[in-house]
Amino acid sequence: MFLLVALALSSIATWYLIVTKTIANWRMRRHAKSFLAAFWEAPNLDVVAERLNDGMPRDPFSHLAHHGFRAIAQHGSKTGQRMIEAGSQEEFLTRSLRRAIEQDTARLESGLTVLASVGSSAPFIGLFGTVWGVYHALVGIGMSGQSTLDKVAGPVGEALIMTALGLAVAIPAVLAYNFFTRSNRIVLSELDSFAHDLFAFMSTGTRMAEPAAEGKVTPISKRSA
Repeated sequence: MFLLVALALSSIATWYLIVTKTIANWRMRRHAKSFLAAFWEAPNLDVVAERLNDGMPRDPFSHLAHHGFRAIAQHGSKTGQRMIEAGSQEEFLTRSLRRAIEQDTARLESGLTVLASVGSSAPFIGLFGTVWGVYHALVGIGMSGQSTLDKVAGPVGEALIMTALGLAVAIPAVLAYNFFTRSNRIVLSELDSFAHDLFAFMSTGTRMAEPAAEGKVTPISKRSA
């Protein structure tokens, strides 16, 4: 019974992660597509900054740009008394973009450990349940003294169901893990490419003299006001 409950909980956790991460990835890709289209169509970074001020980042690409703008603003108002402010603007921007990518990587990979654990352990849990069930079935048959095929087939067949249940739990977990891992790899590859472009745009002539408020981006054009 304990093994059956463990498999049931594993199955519930697997399908919960499959549904929630599928919805989250769909929303993330939709927001990312919208942001990237607006980013590349924008005439300058001021327009991008204004767009980011309209709402919090809802995808890795807008989150990366948000961190980039804030890094430039914070470096422009640095006091030189904190270790985080050490280095040139390019170095400060690089560290900020790297931290943003690491945060997005951790966010994308959340739940994958559970899927991997379920996919690797569920077959063995099912197999152990089968062995345990067959053992008790054979002990019961031996004590009853009835070893005919019709007496053996029922208990042993019920025990073998645990192996099937273990596979039924493990297969969706393994497939989902592979799918989300590949999807995350594609997103992170695109994010890394976008980070290089964003760094080039922000480090070649883009300056923001006014410090930005916490969580808010200051448009570049306001530096001359």
